Amino acid sequence: MAKTIAVIGALDTKGDEFAFVKREIERRGHHVVMVDTGVVGQPAFNPDVAAQQIADAGGTSLQQLRETADRGQAMNTMAAGVARVVEQLHRDGKIHAVLGMGGGAGTALGTAAMRSLPVGVPKVMVSTVASGDTSGYVGTRDVVMIPSVVDVAGINRISARIYANAVGAVVGMVETVAPPVDEKPMVAMSMFGNTTPIAERCRQTMEAHGYEVLVFHATGTGGRTMEDIVAGGFVSGVLDITTTEWADELMGGVMAAGPSRLDAAASGGVPQVVVPGCLDMVNFWGIDTVPKEYRDRRLYQWNSNITLMRTTPQENAELGRVLADKVSRSSAPVALFLPLNGLSILGGTDGEFWWPEADKALFDAIVEHTREDIPVYKLANNINDDDFADAVVSKMLEFLS
Repeated sequence: MAKTIAVIGALDTKGDEFAFVKREIERRGHHVVMVDTGVVGQPAFNPDVAAQQIADAGGTSLQQLRETADRGQAMNTMAAGVARVVEQLHRDGKIHAVLGMGGGAGTALGTAAMRSLPVGVPKVMVSTVASGDTSGYVGTRDVVMIPSVVDVAGINRISARIYANAVGAVVGMVETVAPPVDEKPMVAMSMFGNTTPIAERCRQTMEAHGYEVLVFHATGTGGRTMEDIVAGGFVSGVLDITTTEWADELMGGVMAAGPSRLDAAASGGVPQVVVPGCLDMVNFWGIDTVPKEYRDRRLYQWNSNITLMRTTPQENAELGRVLADKVSRSSAPVALFLPLNGLSILGGTDGEFWWPEADKALFDAIVEHTREDIPVYKLANNINDDDFADAVVSKMLEFLS
């Protein structure tokens, strides 16, 4: 069955490229809704959604944007407008996928629209900036970024191959039917390389009891995505066993998930079990990226791209206060579990990050600041011990029963 793919871009500067993509999609038997985000000039061909409609949806007329000639205002207006328009097109059943192409500005506009759509809707962005840090463009959605290799400027032997591949990708996605999966109650769980053993044991136990476990890697984006999923009402409970993103938030690490991490379950009344997993470490990229003020700290090169820094007693005391404050806002059943023999693989009694004074500062702060009616369990285990995992998952099952 033919599907309709929204193609987003500035037709006043990149008409040939989008005409090529339009023809390729139609040649494969699908329909195109061309969305023009160009502000400066007239489109190379008539779009299905004109730039004027996008500007209006963003709250300003296209003429005013041209007269003001403020690039920042134009970008903000068109980004807001294209997100609203594309979201409405999808809600009305008029589009089934999105394809965008562009440089920095085109990528910002195209991905703004893509982030407005639910997970699972095919989203492909051909971009000149796709080989760098794309977290700001992708956000918490399943946006596929394809490096354009050459600039998105005309058709040549290289760009034609890239554009055709992008069309093939989005067409393949829109034609793919997901296999049926048993619908089970879902539980969200956070994990990290340093908490893989507990995560795997908890997942297996929850699945054996009839739950589907959504696992989110605590890399910043993972934590934000988990918060979105929980806030959306998709899960019955949260096993937040890896709260390390708060260490990055506090210390300026590269995997912070923002100040709202740990808010969704508490504010949404979702039962949760919380563990201060990997709060003994802050994440940086390669060793050369560690800030100068931290160079004399206890560092561990996890791999060539990741350097971990041990948190101090003072930092752990603050992290404990934050964690307790977040958990104490919960209106649903909640419990805290503290592994007295280490918060990670590295934090075990024989590990490079074993620092009992720092862990004690964390645990004391959690106990002191947690709401009195919330249970805090102290277990003489490392976080990755089977007994600790079993206690954590048993409490989660108790909350969900």
